[in-house]
Amino acid sequence: MDPPFQEKYKSLFKDYTMVSNDKDDTLMNSSDGWELPLIDLQRLTLKDPVIREKCVEEIRQAASEWGFFQVINHGIPQEMLKSLQNEQRKAFHHPFSKKDEDNVLNLSANSYRWGNPRATCLRQLAWSEAFHVPLTDISRICDEHKTLSASIEDFAATANTLAQGMAEILAENLGVSSTFFQENCPEETSYLRMNRYPPCPFSSEVFGLVPHTDSSFLTVVNQDQIGGLQLWKNGRWINVKPNPEALVINIGDLFQALSNDVYKSIKHRVLAPQQVERLSLAFFYCPTYETVIKSCIKPSMYREFTFREFLMQIQRDLKATGDKVGVSRFLL
Repeated sequence: MDPPFQEKYKSLFKDYTMVSNDKDDTLMNSSDGWELPLIDLQRLTLKDPVIREKCVEEIRQAASEWGFFQVINHGIPQEMLKSLQNEQRKAFHHPFSKKDEDNVLNLSANSYRWGNPRATCLRQLAWSEAFHVPLTDISRICDEHKTLSASIEDFAATANTLAQGMAEILAENLGVSSTFFQENCPEETSYLRMNRYPPCPFSSEVFGLVPHTDSSFLTVVNQDQIGGLQLWKNGRWINVKPNPEALVINIGDLFQALSNDVYKSIKHRVLAPQQVERLSLAFFYCPTYETVIKSCIKPSMYREFTFREFLMQIQRDLKATGDKVGVSRFLL
């Protein structure tokens, strides 16, 4: 069921012993990890305005200082998340040929992805596979995976509500219209990405997912307890310790520009697991292609741009350099 990484990228692996002389110690997943700020969202539902405001401030502080935070009592039942992870595992455990050639889930073309076709060295290779699922594709999922389709639909609806609520809280102090997200981020413009990281015999040499930032307003992540997520903080990579009760939320590129750098889209990566597979599911909260991203804070650090323009610039940069540049392309 695993993609043929070594066969596909054999030219890169020929030189892997030379690359291994320059090891990055943080690619070895250690037992210690950092606890992301943990926020109990139940406080937002309480009548006491002081308690609610304290929760709001904690969200904004975590987004400003970390760009990442964890939430509990988020409105998505644990049973739903466990069921979805089981169905996700079933989809990935089909033979590779069925996933790669037969479109096993009946999604749009090129929805199944693995490795990195642009990789020119091991450090650009992603030892992972994924199903990219636009929310408009959920109804296409074949009858064999009806339970997966239903689970994804339920998760997407609740994750969208969660993301919109968090976005509105974060934008309240930025001068952004209170209806901005409701008007520009209809549910069908967001998407899901189901990720699987197979065991990797070269886990000290390659990433599960290469360092990157997210091209969204916010991303909501459900992960298993294997660990491997790292983020860049204070000039170094730190391990993020999984919390079985929490979802991870992180700031995307669009929110960095919208907030004029009040909130930062933090670079993060995933280590390739050595012995056991790792699963995660990410919901990317995105606007329509024509949505204009501009900061209400003056002077603005970024010129205004549409989401379509942003995505097209990413593709140009990837084609030219193999790397995403991101919002810095739009600095004034």
